[in-house]
Amino acid sequence: MALRIIFMGTAELACASLAALTQSPAFTVLAVVTQPDRPKGRDLKLQPSPVKELAARLGLPVLQPERARDEKFVQELRKLQPDLIAVAAYGQILPPAILELPRLGCLNVHTSLLPKFRGASPIQSALLHDQSETGVTIMKMDAGLDTGDILTQQATPIAPSDDAQTLHDRLANLGAELLVQTIIDFAAGKIKPRSQPAEGVSYAPKITKQDGCLDWTRPARTLWNRIRAFTPWPGAFTYLPAQPNPQLLKIWQAEVVEQSGSQPGEILQADKSGIVVACGRGALRILKLQLEGGRRLTAPEFLAGHELKPGQRFQPRMEH
Repeated sequence: MALRIIFMGTAELACASLAALTQSPAFTVLAVVTQPDRPKGRDLKLQPSPVKELAARLGLPVLQPERARDEKFVQELRKLQPDLIAVAAYGQILPPAILELPRLGCLNVHTSLLPKFRGASPIQSALLHDQSETGVTIMKMDAGLDTGDILTQQATPIAPSDDAQTLHDRLANLGAELLVQTIIDFAAGKIKPRSQPAEGVSYAPKITKQDGCLDWTRPARTLWNRIRAFTPWPGAFTYLPAQPNPQLLKIWQAEVVEQSGSQPGEILQADKSGIVVACGRGALRILKLQLEGGRRLTAPEFLAGHELKPGQRFQPRMEH
């Protein structure tokens, strides 16, 4: 008999898991729980979450409580009598009343190899901390922040060409496959949950827009990792000296080069091979960039319309 599952998720990352669960004959998805529609864009129109849009296409019932701990909502879940609740990028902490509701508990897809990078930004944190690999963990949820027992894990190498978007897409698919297999094996009693080790615990804090601001006094490799971690959001940026105000410049792609200059932020070279900028140690060659309000351009395309000369300096932030 198919396992009766409730799926909870909000962000794009969760869509692969929901799709995989609906495609498997081993499960019946009773309902999808996602965050309420939020205002987005310039006109602040209410927008459904990516998971809600997918659930609508799949013809699944959708629940959107403002707070997961709302008693009326918990009662609704109880009536559905799920065997298990699967969670991926939902965005709210679940109360004990929900964690204890299904007979097989609540399983979560977390995009790091726990106990490393518990918290809100595990994908970006793996890049920021110069990791050579990351992965996904399927864990049995408890009341803590990503502290539950581990059921399964799968690693994936991080390539120099990876950024947060490519890693996100790969981990979303990896997590979806692992979730399906883990639920089947766990329900059959083939997996024994194991506690997370006490050593190696680290946290991945929530990212803000300002985190993307590049501090040129840092080593080139640190800044390179920052650009990769914050592509596509919030984007890595610096400021181009201009009158009357400095212009925000988004940096989409760069590479580390063994050059040095006297001043961090100083442009050492600006030609068809890229825009080389001195850092606290080494230098970065900017390959793709975008002026605020403009299009994303390669360095040669950008230089065709904007004159940059060696000796000019990027500013790390707006100067008033």
